[in-house]
Amino acid sequence: MTQTPAANNGLLNRRWFLKAGAVAAGAAVLTPAMADGPWMTYPGQSPGPYGAPSRFAALKREQITLNPLGSGDGASCSPLQSLNGIITPNSLHFERHHSGIPDIDPEHHRLTVFGQVKNPLVFNYESLLRYPQQTKTWFLECSGNSFRNTFDEAPDLTAGEVSGLFSCAEWTGVPLHYLLDEVGAHKTASWVIAEGADASGNNRSIPMSIAQHAIIALFQNGEPIRPSQGFPMRLFVPGCEGNISIKWLRSLKLSPTPAQTREETSKYTDLLADGTAQQFSLKMEVKSVITSPSGKMQLPAKGIYPITGLAWSGQAPISSVHVSADGGKSWAAAELQTEPSPFAPVRFRIPWQWHGQPAVLQSRATDAAGNIQPTRAVALRKQSPLVIYHYNGIQSWQVDASGKVRNALI
Repeated sequence: MTQTPAANNGLLNRRWFLKAGAVAAGAAVLTPAMADGPWMTYPGQSPGPYGAPSRFAALKREQITLNPLGSGDGASCSPLQSLNGIITPNSLHFERHHSGIPDIDPEHHRLTVFGQVKNPLVFNYESLLRYPQQTKTWFLECSGNSFRNTFDEAPDLTAGEVSGLFSCAEWTGVPLHYLLDEVGAHKTASWVIAEGADASGNNRSIPMSIAQHAIIALFQNGEPIRPSQGFPMRLFVPGCEGNISIKWLRSLKLSPTPAQTREETSKYTDLLADGTAQQFSLKMEVKSVITSPSGKMQLPAKGIYPITGLAWSGQAPISSVHVSADGGKSWAAAELQTEPSPFAPVRFRIPWQWHGQPAVLQSRATDAAGNIQPTRAVALRKQSPLVIYHYNGIQSWQVDASGKVRNALI
C-alpha cells in the first residue's frame, strides 16, 4: 500500500494508517494458543477496599524536589509520558507545596468570607456539601512548569520531569459566585484575597473578574480531594497559574485593592526583558508537549509509531495542534482525540514512520483566540533570563540513529 506523507521525515496521513491497519502497527497474528496464559488456571485475588494498579503497570510521580531551607517545601511531577487520555489519576497529580501538607479534620475546618461584604459568613465543610455543585474538567499548571528548558543546557529528562507540573482532573464543587452573592459583595470589591490553612498561610490576590469563574472544589475525579490537593477544600481558578488555586482554603477577603502578598511581589511576578516587572499575569499561555516518543525513551526498531501528546491553553480552547518530525521545517495537523473545551487539555495523535535516521519531534498548539505556541527563542526573548515563570516554548525531542530520545533545546 502506498504511504501518504503528511509532512517530511516520516509523518503519515491518518487515513492511510487506518487502511493499513494491524500490519502498519506491527501487530502479530494471534492464535488461540498464543492467547492463553498461566493466570487462567487458578483463581485470582478477591475484591479489596480500595483499588490499586497492576504490579506490571505501577506508576509513580517523579522529579521530587525539596527545598533544604524550608520544611515541606517541594514539588513532584506527573509522569506524562506514562499516561494516556487527558485525566490524571489522583495519586499521580502533580504537587507543589510551600510548607508541607497539613492534616486537617474537616469537622473543625472553617471557611470565612469577609471584607467588603454586607453579611460576613463562616462555612463549614458540611454546609458546603448542601450547596448546588458543578463538575468541570479543568487542567492545573504551575507557573514554573517547564522551567528547566529556560536554561542554556538541555537536561536529559522525561516529559514528566520537564513539563509534569501539569495535570488535569474532574473537579466538583460549589461555584464561588454563589457564596459571593450570599454575603453581598460590595461593588467596590474588585479583588478576592484567598488564604490557605497550611503553615505558610499561603495567600494570593485574585481579580474579581477572574474569581467569578472559580469553584470551591470538594471532589477530584469523584472522590474527596486528597490532602496533597487541599483537603477538605481548595479554591480552583480555571486557566490560571496553579498558585492562585489556594489549597486548604480558610478565608476569602473581598477588597478594593490587591494585598501585595509575598507570593505576588517577590514571587510569581514576571521580570520582562526591559527590566520591568509584570504582576498578576495569571492566565496560562497556549502550550503543548509530545509525551511519546519523548525523553529517555528508546525506539526498539524501525517502523511506525504514534506521536501523541497534550495541548492546553488558559486563554481559549485548543483549536489545532501541528506536529513536526524535522525540527520545524515542515508541519502536519494532528488528530485531536478529545473535544476541545474551555480550560481542558486535548490529547493529539499522528502516525510517524521512523526510518532509523535522526529526527527532531516538535508540537505546536493554537487556541481558539488565535494564540500560537512560540518557538523557544521567541518565548525566551520576551522575558528576563532570570525568569522561570510562564515559559511556553515549543518542546523538542531529539531522536538519534539508535532510537534514543533526548530533550533538546532548539
